[in-house]
Amino acid sequence: MVEGQGVWLYAVTGQPDPAVLGELTGVAAETPRFVEAAGFAAVVGDVPLSSFGEEALHRNLEDLDWLAAVARAHDSVIVSLIDRGPAIPMRLATVYHGDDRVRHLLESRAAEFGRALGQVAGRTEWGVKIFVAPAPEPAPAAGGPFPRGAGTAYLARRRAALTSRERQEQCAVEQANRTHAALAALADDARTHPPQSRALAGEDAPMILNGAYLVDNRHTLRFAEAVAACDQDNDAIVVRLTGPWPPYSFSVLEEP
Repeated sequence: MVEGQGVWLYAVTGQPDPAVLGELTGVAAETPRFVEAAGFAAVVGDVPLSSFGEEALHRNLEDLDWLAAVARAHDSVIVSLIDRGPAIPMRLATVYHGDDRVRHLLESRAAEFGRALGQVAGRTEWGVKIFVAPAPEPAPAAGGPFPRGAGTAYLARRRAALTSRERQEQCAVEQANRTHAALAALADDARTHPPQSRALAGEDAPMILNGAYLVDNRHTLRFAEAVAACDQDNDAIVVRLTGPWPPYSFSVLEEP
């Protein structure tokens, strides 16, 4: 390896196709390549440590524009690979100091990669985000039911509205849990992630469930129809389908 360079890891596959490499552009505008061992191929790129070393990454990951561009490039490589066959995507910013470290990874975790590649073959990750449905507008006061004046009437209406909202949120959680169970039954595997903030989700309503589902490609339409039915049949929640995604939620490699 050239001094001052690191090895950025994109994905691991059991079916390396050299033809795909020429179509790819990596996070540092490099052409990715394969590092092979134990019957697997890691898709890697040579990146300058001045931008992608540990200290530089710690600084650059705070730059949202830089992060967005790198994440797009990383994901683009993985999507192109998955279009050719099963691959295990690696999390963003997995950098090794040399090909030997990558080969050691493939050899030491060969059994895990084999199981994971078998699991994701012919399957795709779909996301489902569930939000609390907007509360209905409260009915206007009929007038005259609160003898102690307008202030008392306002407080009573406020307490009633809060109680109604609490009941709605409790109902939403129950409906979300039932929805997750129903969708998980249609998937080969399922995960839940922490709900996203309003800003990240781009929704005014709070998110109460952030699910990932590994779905057989033959059953994609059935799964999408089930999500739509859950949204239609549950009045306390809004159900949104996202994807398709590379199977990040079902990757075996969580630590570099």
